[in-house]
Amino acid sequence: MRKRAPNPRLSRYFTLARLVASDTARSCGIDNMPPDALLPNLRLLARGLDRVRLLLGHPLEISSGYRCPELNAAVGGVPHSQHALGLAVDFTCPAFGPPLAVARVIRDSEIVFDQCIYEFSEWIHLSFSAAPRRRVLTIYDSSEGYLDGLVDEHRQSD
Repeated sequence: MRKRAPNPRLSRYFTLARLVASDTARSCGIDNMPPDALLPNLRLLARGLDRVRLLLGHPLEISSGYRCPELNAAVGGVPHSQHALGLAVDFTCPAFGPPLAVARVIRDSEIVFDQCIYEFSEWIHLSFSAAPRRRVLTIYDSSEGYLDGLVDEHRQSD
């Protein structure tokens, strides 16, 4: 059996360590390393993120990537979260602009993503999958739920 490299490069810009880093995991003592079976998903994610990085022309600041089941529960993630499958990240790109501007550029690009969600005016949730839907959503308040499309703080769609 071959042993996995400690920090394999998944794509041009992303390593495994970058997609599994978690302050919550570190502070709670959670081992957030994915099983080998999820590496193909993480490669798909990393390659999609490469396209986003090239589109924006600046590095992405990833706040949440892969989440093992224990970490996903610790952060209140849904059981079947795309994060837990190695297919999603939450990120910002301050060097490009505010999250809504980033989401607009991704939406208007030819990047084939699964979901692009503008979340709580703070970050973008972006996922990739083998069967991408190019679904664009906004959420400001969990009680209000998801809104179709990109919607600004004044509830104006564009």
